[in-house]
Amino acid sequence: MQSLIQRYFGPKDFYQRTARVAIPLALQQLLSSAMGIVDTLMVSWIGMVTAVGTAAQIDTLCSMIAYGSIGGTGMFSSQFYGAKDYRNLKRVFGFSIVLGMINALFWLVVSMFFGEFILRFYMDDPQIIQNGLLYLNIAMFSFVPSCISFAFSYIYRSIQKASIPLKVSIVSMLVNAGLNYALIFGVGPFPEMGVQGAALGTVLAQCFAVAVYTIHGFITKQPFLGSFTEMFSFDRNFVMPILRKIAPLIFNETLFGFGSTLFVKAFGVLGTQAMDAYYVGNQISNVFLFVVYGYGNAISVLLGGILGQGKIEEARREGDYYCGLSAILAVVLVTAMIVFAGPMVSIFQLQDPVVIGYAEALVMVFAVKISMRLFNFMIFSVLRSGGDSKIISVLDSGIMWVIGIPLAFICVHLFKMQDIALVFLVVQLEQLVRLVIGMKRFNSGLWANDLTSLIAS
Repeated sequence: MQSLIQRYFGPKDFYQRTARVAIPLALQQLLSSAMGIVDTLMVSWIGMVTAVGTAAQIDTLCSMIAYGSIGGTGMFSSQFYGAKDYRNLKRVFGFSIVLGMINALFWLVVSMFFGEFILRFYMDDPQIIQNGLLYLNIAMFSFVPSCISFAFSYIYRSIQKASIPLKVSIVSMLVNAGLNYALIFGVGPFPEMGVQGAALGTVLAQCFAVAVYTIHGFITKQPFLGSFTEMFSFDRNFVMPILRKIAPLIFNETLFGFGSTLFVKAFGVLGTQAMDAYYVGNQISNVFLFVVYGYGNAISVLLGGILGQGKIEEARREGDYYCGLSAILAVVLVTAMIVFAGPMVSIFQLQDPVVIGYAEALVMVFAVKISMRLFNFMIFSVLRSGGDSKIISVLDSGIMWVIGIPLAFICVHLFKMQDIALVFLVVQLEQLVRLVIGMKRFNSGLWANDLTSLIAS
C-alpha cells in the first residue's frame, strides 16, 4: 500500500505546479462552456435548439481538426519553450496559424456550397434545415477568427501563461452574451434578428478575441511573436518532423469529429424531443468538461516542458502522479453531475415534461462518460506530451468507430430502442474499452520522448 501511495501521489510542489497551470486553463474552458450554455439558453427561448445544434455540427468538425493541428504543434511549442529555443517557438506558432487558416477556410467553403446537404444528412426536417441554414450562413464566418484565437490561446498555454487566454475568454464571453441577447431580441438600436442574431454575435465576439490577442501580444513583446520572416520562414527540415508527429493527431481529430456528429445522426431518428434533450444535456455536461480539458492540457504543457529539458525519468514519475490525481477528480466529477442534474436542467425552462425527463437522465449518463473521459484524456495528454501520437488515433477515433458508433446505430435501428438515455449509456462501453487499452500504453513508458532533438536550431 505504501509503495502505491508513493507511486501515484506526488509531493506538495507537484500539485502546486499543476494547479497554477490547470486552474486558469480549466476556468477558460468553463467560460467557453458557459458561453455555449448561454447561447443554447437564448435560442431555447425562441425554439431553435435543434436547428442551431444541428448547424453547429460543422463548427464541431472545424474545431476538432483545429485541435488536432494547432494542439499538435503545441507538443513542440511547450518543449521549445522548456528548452528556451525562442527562434523555433516563433516558427512553430506561425506554422500553427497557417494550419488553422487552411482548416478554417476549408470549412468555410464547405458550409458555403454544401451547407444544406450537410444539414439534411443529420436531420431531414424542412423547418430545422431552413432555420439551421439561417444560422450557418452567418456563423461560418466565425471559423477563421476562431482558429486564429485558438492558436493564440494554445501558445500562451505552452509558455505557461494560461491566465492571459483566461482573461481574454472572460471579456469575449461577456461580449458574446451581450451581442447575442441584443441581436436575437432586438435591444435598443440593435435589430431583432432571431437565430441569425445568435450567429452574428458569435462572429463578432470571435473577431474581438483575435484583436485583443494580437494587440496584447505585440505590446507585451511575447516570445512567440516576431517579424513575418521570423514566424513564417519554414523549410522542409522544420515542417516535415512536425507534420509527421501531428498528422496522426489531425487524422484522429477528423475521424473523431465526424464520428461525434454521427451520434447526432443516430439519435436524430428518435425525434425532436430526444434531440432537444440531448443538446441540453450535452451543454450541461460541457460545463463539467472544464475540469477534463483544463487538467489535460496542463499535463501536456508541464510534461512537455520537462521532456524538452531531457528529464525523461522525471516525466515518467510525474505521469504516475497524474494517474492518482485523475482517480480523485473522476469521483468528484461524477458526484457533482448527479447531484446537480435536476437544477441545471431547470435553468433552460423546458416546457415538455418528456424532454425534461430525458435531459435529466442524459446528464447522469454524461456523468458516467465524463468520469471515464477524464481518465482517458489524462492518458492522451501524457502520450501527446512526448509525441506518442499514432497510438492516440487508435485509442480515440479508432475505438469510437469500431465500438461507439456501431453501438449507437444498432441500438436505434436494430433493437428499436426509444429511450435516448439508455442508448447513450450503452454507447459508453467505448470509454471503458479505451481506458483499459490506454492504461497499458501509459504504463509502458514509451511516450516519454524529447521532441526538440528532431529539429535542428
